[in-house]
Amino acid sequence: MLQCIFLLSDSGEVMLEKQLTGHRVDRSICDWFWEQTVSQADSSSKLPPVIASPTHYIFQIVREGITFLACTQVEMPPLMGIEFLCRVADVLSDYLGGLNEDVIKDNFVIVYELLDEMIDNGFPLTTEPNILREMIAPPNIVSKMLGVVTGNSSNVSNTLPGATASCVPWRSTDPKHASNEVYVDLLEEMDAVVNRTKVYDVYKTEMEDATTQMDNVFFWQLMDDDELLSISLRDGILVKCEIYGEVEVTSHLSGLPDLTLSFANPSILNDVRFHPCVRFRPWESNNILSFVPPDGQFKLMSYRVKKLKSTPIYVKPQLTSDAGKGRLSVLVGIRNDPGKTIDSITVQFQLPPCILSANLSSNHGTVSILANKICSWSIGRIPKDKAPSLSGTLTLETGMDRLHVFPTFQVGFRIMGVALSGLQIDKLDIKNLPSRPYKGFRALTQAGQYEVRS
Repeated sequence: MLQCIFLLSDSGEVMLEKQLTGHRVDRSICDWFWEQTVSQADSSSKLPPVIASPTHYIFQIVREGITFLACTQVEMPPLMGIEFLCRVADVLSDYLGGLNEDVIKDNFVIVYELLDEMIDNGFPLTTEPNILREMIAPPNIVSKMLGVVTGNSSNVSNTLPGATASCVPWRSTDPKHASNEVYVDLLEEMDAVVNRTKVYDVYKTEMEDATTQMDNVFFWQLMDDDELLSISLRDGILVKCEIYGEVEVTSHLSGLPDLTLSFANPSILNDVRFHPCVRFRPWESNNILSFVPPDGQFKLMSYRVKKLKSTPIYVKPQLTSDAGKGRLSVLVGIRNDPGKTIDSITVQFQLPPCILSANLSSNHGTVSILANKICSWSIGRIPKDKAPSLSGTLTLETGMDRLHVFPTFQVGFRIMGVALSGLQIDKLDIKNLPSRPYKGFRALTQAGQYEVRS
């Protein structure tokens, strides 16, 4: 049972407070939470989603700079609190067209009305966006003008939605569309960690054996004794590579359709989560998604695909320093061609605090260094005639000869038309429709937490 919900701005200001039970939670809990946030920011680690304060358990998520807090003093499933805050954030973003401080302050009334319907006495009640839209009209210019003229700012409907008494409460009662159509999108994010390049020292007599065992040898360098060689692995070590994906459906179908979606290779999926409309038994027995969809856009399921063997692009950083000076070079290229264009490629990294200045340039794209020493390299697409590279010099603090802290490179990219997990949709069957509907399928893969350690 949740006792209170707070919305905090990116500066820690309490924008909204909603007490849910008779036990009032004081705002001082937000001050304690923000002190923890500031202290964790200094140590470059993230706060966990569930925190035990001296007086309460706190659930927290962050969306677009807005922090959603929920407090309780009783034992409860932690995932319920986190999931409810995620639902609140999704509904507010859908209603208000985005999340930021100004939008929330301009729509206080609607936010409070939505919270009144979504949770009752600390327990989640109605969280389905389609039902909420029938109960509370989204904000628009006409409703705001009528509110000013009549003095009535409430958007709550006087009638109860018909779907609340239906066996499919997520779907509005008997929707009608001029054209029946349904679209299925596979949206994936790749999370990867590539460790720094490893260097191996081998003798010349072992050179042949060593190079035959390592298929990604980048270079070897003859040392002073003409016998010892230094061999470096070109692409580093892929520590982790996995996909987090979502199946999003946009349904504009009349009546009460029954859909069946099957995949060509469902065995690769892990950690699946479903929308309440999915019947669990067909999935458990045959790995088939059988459901009556909500009207409009919704997330049908989420999944993970683990232990992938490679990434679509490579990033090769090399950082050297000596005598108070440093040199940085970064090379980017395509490792495994997915068959579609890789665009929106970016590389971002934080320069160590001991670096006073940096002079960086690239042969493709734009490089910018922000005031907080964050370097951002926007590449876009990789040209066919050359590999994008960034290079430049670094100036270290006085009295420091070498770098002891090395940056981590955050990589971004986007690929339209490809699901890098390998997941493929086999077919989509639709029943209980008088006419044949239009069906569309799309895929998109982009970088999630993709980092390369130098």
